[in-house]
Amino acid sequence: MKKLGLTLLTALVGGLIAVGGYKLFESKQEQKMSFEERQQLHYANNPVPEVVSSTGNPDFTQAAAMVAPAVVHITTTYPGRSGSRGYGGGSPMDLFEEFFGMPRQQQPQRSQPPAQATGSGVIISEDGYIVTNNHVVVDANKIEVQLTDKRVVEAKIIGRDPNTDLALIKINEKGLPFVRFGNSDEVRIGEWVLAVGYPLGLESTVTAGIVSATGRSTGIIARELQQRQYQQRGGGYPQSDEEPMVNTAVESFIQTDAVINKGNSGGPLVNASGELIGINSNIMTPTGTYAGYGFAVPVNLVKKIADDFIKFGRVKRGLIGITFRELSPAAAKELEINDVNGLYVIDVVDGGAAKEAGLKEGDIITKLDGRLIASSSDLQERIYRLRPGDKVKLTYKREGKERDVTVTLKEDTSSAEKADEADSEAKRSATEIYNKLGAGFVPADNAKKKELGISSGVVVTQVHQGGLFDYFNVQRGLVITHINGQAVNSADDVESALANSERGIIHVVGVPQRGSRVELRIPIEY
Repeated sequence: MKKLGLTLLTALVGGLIAVGGYKLFESKQEQKMSFEERQQLHYANNPVPEVVSSTGNPDFTQAAAMVAPAVVHITTTYPGRSGSRGYGGGSPMDLFEEFFGMPRQQQPQRSQPPAQATGSGVIISEDGYIVTNNHVVVDANKIEVQLTDKRVVEAKIIGRDPNTDLALIKINEKGLPFVRFGNSDEVRIGEWVLAVGYPLGLESTVTAGIVSATGRSTGIIARELQQRQYQQRGGGYPQSDEEPMVNTAVESFIQTDAVINKGNSGGPLVNASGELIGINSNIMTPTGTYAGYGFAVPVNLVKKIADDFIKFGRVKRGLIGITFRELSPAAAKELEINDVNGLYVIDVVDGGAAKEAGLKEGDIITKLDGRLIASSSDLQERIYRLRPGDKVKLTYKREGKERDVTVTLKEDTSSAEKADEADSEAKRSATEIYNKLGAGFVPADNAKKKELGISSGVVVTQVHQGGLFDYFNVQRGLVITHINGQAVNSADDVESALANSERGIIHVVGVPQRGSRVELRIPIEY
């Protein structure tokens, strides 16, 4: 009898060890997954009844019930300033501020109290990752997220991409509801959609409309980027011998007539099945409030940007290496050609992917991977989803004949987007200090740790102008092993370690190469 009991006990312990080991393995594997793969795993383990698209009289009750719990209210705080913010006394060009309630430009004055603004965001994973707009969180020194159960938690910025007006932030919570990804390539003009968010200071609000168009470009992101470049030049436009202002904006919006207002920015646009198809970004209006159309960033682009921030700490942008002009009857007449559709290649960058593939000035690009290119926004959005090293098939016309060529995208080596001066208050929560660093991090992989002879570390992947790391010349690529005496292996570890800053000093230990070590003592106020 004792022998039987011992056998059963041994089997039970063995089973527990096996289950525990599997759970640990499963957790590590999940960290390597994309957000879409994590969602698929969740729904495989937790199946939900299929939601059927409405027919006849629309009924969005199920879709709204699925989405609303995962939409959050974001409040951002900006430091008081001794004068007007921005471009020489207040620029009326800042359309994001006009549309979505960011702090309006003020006339110069001796001092200003901290300003606040609001927006929306959508949870995309149960461990607290939230997608919103870049213009909702840029320049903020404090970001608070209110969940639907009224809890208010502080968020840290994982990454920002001004080129698409997207940002990924994170709160330290588990078991959260999230919105399931859809496929923006399957969005059809005329289908019903819902916009969810916190407009005009109201609680969670759902509005309905239809998709009015796809692949729209409004120019709002391009104008915002030009304002940033204008500011960084000290308010002066480039002279003839200076580097011209570069347009890196990617705009291929889903256009909808669902009501979107100030505060909706960063919230989800979903289909009748409750699937995320876009992130609401801006509106076209003569009044600053809803007057017709809203525009959302397609979710297939959102997936790529969010995954890049997790895997690389920054956006990996692949480039074809061309400049082009969108064709139209007027453009065709001016260029003295017969084609009125496609993209006319104006220039091919030396050493770029297109040059290596044999494309030339005067070629007309008509298709990407077999899909017609109707506008420049079509090409830009689809290429931005890809990464350096990815291959695409371009179809182009030369001398009236259509040809195919495979292009291997090259990495965008231009400087990362730059932030303005950070605030100067010394007393910070750990999350505020993290955001003030002005940096992005990813865990150092095992190969990197072995190369440097270290057991812990995060790689600095972004350094934004005006942040602490930029001011103290911390370089991208540096592996940081300890902060304030605490080993760091993730962005969460960095935030946790910053809470231990003493006397307003951050102690950073990094390893630039094997056998060498750098130590920095960075004051939070400088």
